[in-house]
Amino acid sequence: MKPGKAKDCWTEKNFAYNFQAGAQSFDLTVPLQFPVKENIAHLHGRLMLLHNLPCFIEKDLKKSLCQFVEEETIKDFDREAEQALEAVKSSSVDVEQLANTWMKSYKETTLEHARPEEPNWDEDFADIYHDLIHSPASETLLNLEHNYFVSISELLCERDIELKKLRERQGTEMNKVMQELGKSLTDQDVNAVAAQHFDSQQILENKWNTELKQLSTIQKQEYQEWVIKLHQDLKNPNNSFISEEIKVQPSRLHESADSSLGVYEEHRQLEESFTIHLGAQLKTMHNLRLLRADMLDFCKHKRNLRSGVKLHRLQTALSLYSTSLCGLVLLVDNRINSYSGIKRDFATVCQECTDFHFPQLQEQLEVVQQVVLYARAQRCQKAKHQYGSAYETEERGEKVKNSERNHSNLLPGEFYVTRHSNLSEIHVVFHLCVDDNVRSGNITARDPAIMGLRNILKVCCTHDITTINIPLLLVHEMSEEMTIPWCSKRAELVFKCVKGFMMEMVSWDGGVSRTVQFLVPQNISEEMFYQLSNMLPQIFRVSSTLTLTSKR
Repeated sequence: MKPGKAKDCWTEKNFAYNFQAGAQSFDLTVPLQFPVKENIAHLHGRLMLLHNLPCFIEKDLKKSLCQFVEEETIKDFDREAEQALEAVKSSSVDVEQLANTWMKSYKETTLEHARPEEPNWDEDFADIYHDLIHSPASETLLNLEHNYFVSISELLCERDIELKKLRERQGTEMNKVMQELGKSLTDQDVNAVAAQHFDSQQILENKWNTELKQLSTIQKQEYQEWVIKLHQDLKNPNNSFISEEIKVQPSRLHESADSSLGVYEEHRQLEESFTIHLGAQLKTMHNLRLLRADMLDFCKHKRNLRSGVKLHRLQTALSLYSTSLCGLVLLVDNRINSYSGIKRDFATVCQECTDFHFPQLQEQLEVVQQVVLYARAQRCQKAKHQYGSAYETEERGEKVKNSERNHSNLLPGEFYVTRHSNLSEIHVVFHLCVDDNVRSGNITARDPAIMGLRNILKVCCTHDITTINIPLLLVHEMSEEMTIPWCSKRAELVFKCVKGFMMEMVSWDGGVSRTVQFLVPQNISEEMFYQLSNMLPQIFRVSSTLTLTSKR
């Protein structure tokens, strides 16, 4: 038997078994440690294998082993109980404390004697909001959110103007300093001015970030209090007057096409839709769409210049607490932050409107970072326990490699999830970690990015996400090496893999109809777009209408 770690509470007992083989009698004695932590069936199999026992005693041996373990375990429990009773009789333990501990455990494990659960604020608010958004008060609710959105937009506009003025002033000052370089000023003087400019920008940005955070906190608190009060007013039959609908003053944010106000125009110029049926016996209908659009177009708050500033998010609000959520796959690097690239652009979009239901993006990222550190520590501990000295030797051998890798970062194919109620069309964002390998043309179906997509689709099945937006080429922007053959090969790979994953979904969720939207970058050519559009129905075998004619 494999020896375990020595513990004071463990006792060793010998299991004896006798059997006849012809005229000969055999005795089997095996030491067992109690309490037995190992599965009895596994232990029985190991005994048969290690001692080369005949097959005709297999069932009897298992019966005897189970009976021995059960009897000895009951004896141990009885002995522990007797010792506990003796301790109570001899007054070596506090009876009152023991009774309180026993009563607490009994209440926690017995439902009818347990205390009623305390109300959960998040769940209660979610129920209230779900009732209101599906009532005549929904327009009032959205107008209030609109009002808060306008306040944030004004503050962001002021911030951008002030930062722009500061950069222009610093640019002029730096030009003057550069003209004096080598005359009255040295390189150290130029570096000192640059450092001063950087500090000034940091101070100003921190000031505006603090103001934005304070405003969002105040808005969230006021919004939640107002929603609860409105719900109480609607539930009160004696209240015949409901609070007057909040109206947005158009003068608060003038209609303008100025980019400083963050006016976004729709760029979905190319779009193709398909209906498919997947499954071996029980086929499930799915909707597929191919779009040429920016991923963040589904997150940005769209503004209609003709009718003034308006949030087009009624459908998103209606399905916020439902079984029809909408998700998006965002390709990010291995660092969990919002300081660079598309992560910074996404954080800017999230900042435009206060999230009244979930923590702000930065707070969610901080939680993700802690979870990643904990998971890494657990994996390392499990590997050391499983492989022992061999793992430590390998770890020392790769000391240089490990020192270069930050264990707080993600690995390619891993992803983290953030929840949002303040985006235009998205509830859930999957931040999928990819590396530069996705830009090469030789990735396979076992690439970490592809396997990450599979895991994301599995999460969609288990968490009621029925619409998912996927970057078809596994990139957000086109580059020079992404030729027509490169795009065709990559699209074919992703199409075929996603088709296989969707067929697996039947075993994951029983066959739920879903909408999968494949997005390609905006700077892709129309010729390439329609080539990919023709490829999709060939791979998925799109359903078509069959017309039958009869001749008389």
